[in-house]
Amino acid sequence: MSLLNRIQERTQQSDQVSEAGSELNPQIAAQAKIDIRAVFREPNKKEAVSPEVQRKQDKHQDLKNMIHKQILQEFKDAPVEEIIPRLDGMAIEIMKEDEQFRGSIDRKKVVDELTNDLTGFGPINPLLMDEDVSEVMVNGPDQVYCERKGKIQMTSIKFRDDEHVMSIIEKIVAPLGRRIDESSPMVDARLPDGSRVNAIIPPLALNGPTITIRKFSKDPFQIEDLINFGTVSEEMAIFMDACVKARLNIFVSGGTGSGKTTTLNVLSNFIPHDERIITIEDAAELQLGQNHVVSLESRPPNIEGKGSITIRDLVRNSLRMRPDRVVIGEVRGAEALDMLQAMNTGHDGSLATGHSNSARDMIARLETMVLLAGVDLPVKAIREQIAGAIDVIIQQSRLKDGSRKITSITEVQGMEGDVIVLQDVFTYKQQGVNEDGKIIGRLVPTGVRPKFYERLEVSGIHIPANVFIESEEWGA
Repeated sequence: MSLLNRIQERTQQSDQVSEAGSELNPQIAAQAKIDIRAVFREPNKKEAVSPEVQRKQDKHQDLKNMIHKQILQEFKDAPVEEIIPRLDGMAIEIMKEDEQFRGSIDRKKVVDELTNDLTGFGPINPLLMDEDVSEVMVNGPDQVYCERKGKIQMTSIKFRDDEHVMSIIEKIVAPLGRRIDESSPMVDARLPDGSRVNAIIPPLALNGPTITIRKFSKDPFQIEDLINFGTVSEEMAIFMDACVKARLNIFVSGGTGSGKTTTLNVLSNFIPHDERIITIEDAAELQLGQNHVVSLESRPPNIEGKGSITIRDLVRNSLRMRPDRVVIGEVRGAEALDMLQAMNTGHDGSLATGHSNSARDMIARLETMVLLAGVDLPVKAIREQIAGAIDVIIQQSRLKDGSRKITSITEVQGMEGDVIVLQDVFTYKQQGVNEDGKIIGRLVPTGVRPKFYERLEVSGIHIPANVFIESEEWGA
């Protein structure tokens, strides 16, 4: 079944999916045993805490600490599954024995917070379970922000102190064999579901231990999801599908948080299932659906500053692993040279991402990254490498309203003199802003058929010529 037919079938289900999603969040909130709506408040509003409220908060924390001490004394080596059912009984016993807790403590809230500490990632666990939240930002113990539906909001969540935040960081990085301390105060890691985590601690972070979590969907997005979000059009999707299947080398560029990794994941899923795929990342995030996938992850230096394995090392090694496709999570340094050489020496169909503001900027950044490899090459030779290696640059942007769009698909046509020639095949036209602050625009073709069109035809992939021509129906 063609991609377009699958899209048309799933479009009829989109309203049902949307309704199911709206019912899902209350279920998640119920699992977290917290009212998600109560977590959020208006940003930048500092609430004055009365002495009475402060006393209540102190008692709340005292009860948690007493239960925690009892757990350490009586259930130190017991599995978490045995401890959780006993938390409520322990709270009741302590409240019976100590009059200060009677009538002033929400026992259920105390038990829920302890459950989150034991089974998840403490106070931020409800945010991680809420599918509407795409990013969680902990700026020290007293400030927790999140990105919800593309907008940053401050939450009412607080940690006990710096040590509480540090314990959550340790809980994240320890299973991965990573470490964070004063000698190595920054770390990149991932959650079990693939969500990206960055942590930085004092003395570098002045506000206290800081955590930034970019959440990934439990079920990886498919191309139909990007079409429903308005990130791409159906014609763009058909074109990108054809480019991947025809083994063109594709580079996804964009700013931080623009959705590059999501798009790379979607493109990777177009790769046929009978091909061997090698993925190379700093922290393994890609969620590919194929069976024959080998995931490689770089390694930071140890406490003595030795033993690091860089992306460049992994790119070199991957070429000895008989790859049909090489997928690089992000190119940011000297590995650019090895990547370009691989693309130019028979490893067609490679995919990669990088940071830039436009396709032209991405070309300039690649030139700079190749120079970081320490090889004394003339600029023209570097540009010839780039022009010969990369076929398509997909530019992605995060717009002011929080939406993520593919703003251009650009063909790298080759060299004219000393300049790399770029030609937009699709582009995003912004038309204005509606009453809700949402940007109005549409994704349209430029009317130019790419030079590699014949290469697609030779590969047995036919794209109707009208895909490259703007019509009245585009974006409607």
